[in-house]
Amino acid sequence: MRVARRYVISGRVQGVGFRYFTQSVAMREGIAGWARNLPDGRVEIVGGAEPEALERFERQIKQGPRGALVDRVEVSDAALTPNETGFFIR
Repeated sequence: MRVARRYVISGRVQGVGFRYFTQSVAMREGIAGWARNLPDGRVEIVGGAEPEALERFERQIKQGPRGALVDRVEVSDAALTPNETGFFIR
């Protein structure tokens, strides 16, 4: 059963390749969705996949790429269209 989650990442997450890191992890895990910078310095991610894949994805984004410093990850349920595929940077 496919589920979707929204993540809002706080810390030093802009200007360190966080969205591209996220896209790489998402593609490895088969997660569909997107990532974008927010005006307040956070990164927002929405992704959908099997629950096990999202758990692995979440563990990796809590670490982030080299140069990032993740202070907080807010997680909530989200919705994606059932046929959405790929992972995009917005």
